Amino acid sequence: MSSVALPLVAIARLEASTFEVGVLTAAAWAPWLVIGLPVGAWIDRRHRRPLMVGASLVSLVLLTAVPVAAFAGVLTIQLLLAVALLTGAAAVVFQTAYTAYLPTMLDPADHAEGNAKLHGSASAAQIAGMGCGGLIVQYAGATNALFVDAATFAVAACCVTAIRFRERRTTASRRAGAIREGIVLVAHDVWLRTLTIFGATSNLALMGYQAIIVVFLVRTVGLTPGTVGVLVAAGASGGVVGAFIGRRLAKRFGTARALLLCELGLPTLALLIPLAHLTPALYVIGAFGVGAGVVGGNVVKSTFLQSYWPPELLGRLTATTSFVNYGTIPLGALLGGSLASWLGLETALWITTAGVPLAGTVLLISPIRRQRELPTDQMSRNVSICAPSELSRVARSS
Repeated sequence: MSSVALPLVAIARLEASTFEVGVLTAAAWAPWLVIGLPVGAWIDRRHRRPLMVGASLVSLVLLTAVPVAAFAGVLTIQLLLAVALLTGAAAVVFQTAYTAYLPTMLDPADHAEGNAKLHGSASAAQIAGMGCGGLIVQYAGATNALFVDAATFAVAACCVTAIRFRERRTTASRRAGAIREGIVLVAHDVWLRTLTIFGATSNLALMGYQAIIVVFLVRTVGLTPGTVGVLVAAGASGGVVGAFIGRRLAKRFGTARALLLCELGLPTLALLIPLAHLTPALYVIGAFGVGAGVVGGNVVKSTFLQSYWPPELLGRLTATTSFVNYGTIPLGALLGGSLASWLGLETALWITTAGVPLAGTVLLISPIRRQRELPTDQMSRNVSICAPSELSRVARSS
């Protein structure tokens, strides 16, 4: 809901420029560049569930502050940027803990099923959130939508609190150097290195167009906020399909080939998005293809990572890969806003959407192109919680 409501608050209430909307989107992801790495090492030493509950409650308070400030007449673009930045920091904590939490709850054989269910439910929630966000903005006002947005974090905190699974006491090292270990492991492993570089280039292009798509649909196509929310939600429904097909494609064709199908084939439909001025249905088709491909690929990648690495290292490894992957998101948002300001919204959309399928060439020039299956369990058989020198040696041997 935030991805629709916050830009619409900036556009409708503060008359923000296209560049300011891009900066607002960038602020929500910038914390990955600042705290992403230390948060991963920190989470490896702590229970994950309390951190997820705390992060949800922080987001609840921050998003409530926006409509309160609007009612008091003190809402500014600077305040919106601060809220986006701080909720982004809470999201770093939640997402890193969330990714590392699942493998501790499920047996390895159930990881694929668990990831498919989580990605599918997340995509369904994205549909509902985007659709409701646009409609609430249209009928109740942009700032009031954030009251509902804040309430969803209360629900999230309650849901996570209701989990009765008892986490094992962590055995992760508390010494200095944990951040460096994660960087070394990712840098020296060809599979992780390839997926991390691909994720970074893909996210740069994805956020480049997503940062300006709401502005394009409102100001160029001439749609109402409610219609924008419905269209964005319809496009996001591709994520539900992607969660459904990702695991099935991997079972039928192999995990490496399924990854190529998801990340190279379906995202080519992104090239239909700039044609939305002809008919909004083209935006829906393009966004649907992108969503199906990205989520399907994420199901495959998440299952691979959780089987490839022991749970004790997942926090720092997730943080290292996320630092690079998510670190390009604010850059992509700034790129999209800058291109739109310099070249116009439609030209900027053509450039950024073309980058989505082009990012898949990273996978084509990697060893993944020659494989049917991504490796499994290699590192969990060879890596324990060991000294940095040992980690470097094992990473090189892989």
